[in-house]
Formats: sequence, C-alpha cells, structure tokens
Amino acid sequence: MAAVQLIEVQGLTKYYDSRPAIVDLTFSVPRGQVVGFVGPTGAGKSTMMRILTGYLSATSGSAWVAGYSVFEQSRETRKSIGYLPESAQLYNEMSVESYMHTMCRLRGVSPRKRRPRIDHALTVCGLTERRRDIIGHLSNGLRRRVGLAQALVHDPQVLLLDEPGASLDSTQTHETLQLIRALGDQRTVVLSSQTLSEVGATYDRVLLINDGRLIADDAPSSLSRRLAGKRRRQVEAVIAGDPVAVDRQLRKLAGVSEVTVTSNGDGENRLTVTGDGDDLQDAVARVIVGQGLSLRHLNSRSLALEVTLPELAAQEAR
Repeated sequence: MAAVQLIEVQGLTKYYDSRPAIVDLTFSVPRGQVVGFVGPTGAGKSTMMRILTGYLSATSGSAWVAGYSVFEQSRETRKSIGYLPESAQLYNEMSVESYMHTMCRLRGVSPRKRRPRIDHALTVCGLTERRRDIIGHLSNGLRRRVGLAQALVHDPQVLLLDEPGASLDSTQTHETLQLIRALGDQRTVVLSSQTLSEVGATYDRVLLINDGRLIADDAPSSLSRRLAGKRRRQVEAVIAGDPVAVDRQLRKLAGVSEVTVTSNGDGENRLTVTGDGDDLQDAVARVIVGQGLSLRHLNSRSLALEVTLPELAAQEAR
C-alpha cells in the first residue's frame, strides 16, 4: 500500500522582483516522516516554509498539505499545520498556560478540548512544571519549547519548524532535536537547518537546497557518505619561531589547499591551514613538532556548508 503523502510540492518557484528565492522545487513527504530541509543562509528554506504556511504567495507551481491546496484552500491548510518560525514572537508578559489558551482560541480549538490539548502539549514539550511561569522569565531553551507547544496545541497533522535550534546552545539544541524526533513518531515534521551535524540523529530524510534549487534528496546515511569526501576543515595554530620551514612542509600535506601565515608579534606566528580530512589537525601538529617549534595554540573547525554545496550541485548537474 502506497504511503499517504501529507505534503506535495510541484514546480514551486518564488521571485522577489527579478531575484529567484526558490526555483522549481518538487518533492513530497509521507505521513510519519521527519524531513530536514538543509542549506546555507539565503538558500530558500524560510521562503519555502512561509509559502507552505500561507504567509507568502508563489510565483508559480503548486503545493498541497493534508490534501488541501495551499493557494486555493488556505484556511483548511493552516488548520492542518503547526508552525514554528525562526524568530517566534511569544507574548512575554503572559504565563505559559495563558498563552496556550490564547493559541487554542486563535486556532479554533473548541472550549471542551482546550484543557486536554494544553495538558498534552505541555507534557510532550516538558513544560508541565512551568505552566504558571511568565514566558519572558524563561531561558532561551524553555522559550523554544513554548514555541513548539503552541505549534502542537491544536493537534496538527504537519509540523513546520524553521531553524528550531536557532539561538540555542549545543545542549539546548540537542534537547530540542530529541523532542522533535519524538514528535515525529506521531506526525509529519519538516524542519529547516543550516547544519548537517544532527542529520543522523534527527532526520529520516534530507532535502539539500542551494541557491533556491533542490540538489539532493536522500537518506542521512547516504548523503553523509556523498559529502564525506567534500568536508573541509580549517586548522589554526600559534607557534613560536620562524614559520618558513613549517609553511613549506604544510603545503606538501595531502589535501591541503591553502596556508596563510600572520605575525602575532613577540616572535609568535599564526598559521591557518585549509584542507580536507578529519585528521588535518593531527597532521598539522606533527609537522610543527617535527620542525622543533613550540606549539602555543591549536584548534580546528569544519568549514561552513557553503563550501560543500556548490561542489555537490556541480556533481548533480553532470
């Protein structure tokens, strides 16, 4: 039996004046799937979310949610969706419970169903003990949970979550993603993100977008394998001593594409090494120590998603 598609998008395109925000997006999402819509800033993720929720019109194309046309049956579509914007505007002077009652009234939840719906949303989001707290007094992590609770309180079939980890620290982001994973057991979830780091733990499927175009639609494990050879790192090292010999040796390392040297003064120099491979930091350290220089500082970071997406887009176009 074929899976029921709760979201159907065909040829969705949106222009702002002459600039394309999204171009010919086509995809579907079945019931009970958690999908990550991943891409760098400006890729078109929020535009797609806002079109599906009825906040924006499209230049061309069609979109259906829970069997309703987004453009011709907007009211029915919005009843089927729970939406968490990237910058959710909460009523900071209200208590959590009062805010949930307000959301129920706005979403048309009948009076007899409001209490059980509020209790359920607060329980699922871990806010039962915070129901009487003033929203403005809560931490960023708890405020994000309030945003999730308001998206759930009318029992929608589809959750659209735009950058749910925005403005959260790593611990809060991890807790929020765990909660979203649990929510996906009962409903269809589409969330946008700029990072692939949580893909394996959160998503069933990844839609990768760049410059408004869908460039990959794959399972997290498959996509990770495809991007593994494209991940680039940048290593920064501070050394004491003459950097000339080290600079020369670093440029010979396999996978290194760029080395820059800047003086910190007092005989210290900062080396910035860009290249491929998870072991780049260890390789840089070995070269420096092997040259007999003092290593004062060393760190490594993954480069932004923008670095890998153009390469993958070029590969998909071939």
